[in-house]
Amino acid sequence: MTVRQGAPTTFASGSASDGRRDAILAAAASLFATEGIAGSSMREIGEAVGINPGAIYHHFRSKRALVSELITGHLAELVEAYRARDLENLDPQSRLRAIVEVSLQVGAAHPDATKVYQSQFSLYRDDRDFVAARELSDTAQGIWLDAIEAGKSAGVFRKDVPTKVFHRFIRDAVWLSVYWHRPEDPYTIDHLANDCLAVFFDGMVVAAGRVG
Repeated sequence: MTVRQGAPTTFASGSASDGRRDAILAAAASLFATEGIAGSSMREIGEAVGINPGAIYHHFRSKRALVSELITGHLAELVEAYRARDLENLDPQSRLRAIVEVSLQVGAAHPDATKVYQSQFSLYRDDRDFVAARELSDTAQGIWLDAIEAGKSAGVFRKDVPTKVFHRFIRDAVWLSVYWHRPEDPYTIDHLANDCLAVFFDGMVVAAGRVG
């Protein structure tokens, strides 16, 4: 799986059927991101793709199944991208920087899927159709938390700021950027990553002479 600017969040596919499935996922992500899952109908998704709504059921047994695949695919790509950076072999600040960079890149490549996951996954988290998504979400969160804890253990990050609080602040700063950052903006993802980390590292990194 690769991260492509503007591409739908899905696994690589080759057949015409898979291409149609990808188009349905992309259309659904766009509608869900703007109108909400409850506010989007299968008819509207079908119209966006240019097919009869009934044809969607040849690919997904229900709207819930479509939502599940969209979110699960998004999270699978995110976790795979994290793991590709070999995070555990980086120093604490480089490790957190890599996580932020990957998150921003995936968010920029798939803004609609990112918005759907961030704003609506909590409604489905305990649903039995979302077990895989829940496990991937927990894995992604663990990657962030482990990086922060590693920084604390190494004496690089302050210990007086709770790990979950720091995680929530920086995580939201990163993911909410999909609502205002535009790919064509001269203020690039690299600039955003640098500035985001500068703000948080200045507040989180142990300063000389200060007890963390």
